[in-house]
Amino acid sequence: MNKRERQELHHTFNALQSIGFTFDECEKLRRISMTLRRWHELECGNGNDHASWAIERDEETEIPYMVIHHYNQTKPSRHRVADRETGAKKRLAKILESKPGISSYIQGDPRGAALYILRPGDIPEGKDPCAYYSRGICVY
Repeated sequence: MNKRERQELHHTFNALQSIGFTFDECEKLRRISMTLRRWHELECGNGNDHASWAIERDEETEIPYMVIHHYNQTKPSRHRVADRETGAKKRLAKILESKPGISSYIQGDPRGAALYILRPGDIPEGKDPCAYYSRGICVY
């Protein structure tokens, strides 16, 4: 971690602590954000000269699988993977249940932070959070 990243992390933790989160909760929120970001990266997929792969959920059971499309085969292979997304969301809900008025927004694009903490007033009344989430506290 370089100096700029430390400063951003310090700023984030200060902002979260100013609305009632403990240092331990800040660390947990950061870990949740990193887990969700990695999950979103895997959902977008990756590939090389021989295959491409991505996490996909079964439409009926919602169980996540790593689906690998080998370029020299017609049928992709599927391997069950641990559902880290659901666990992270449960841990997030547990932290937020003791913080009245505080909510969260999970941003699914892996090019940025995955988790934003929203304070009362960050989202205008009756508006969709996906248009205003950047007013919240970004958890890197």
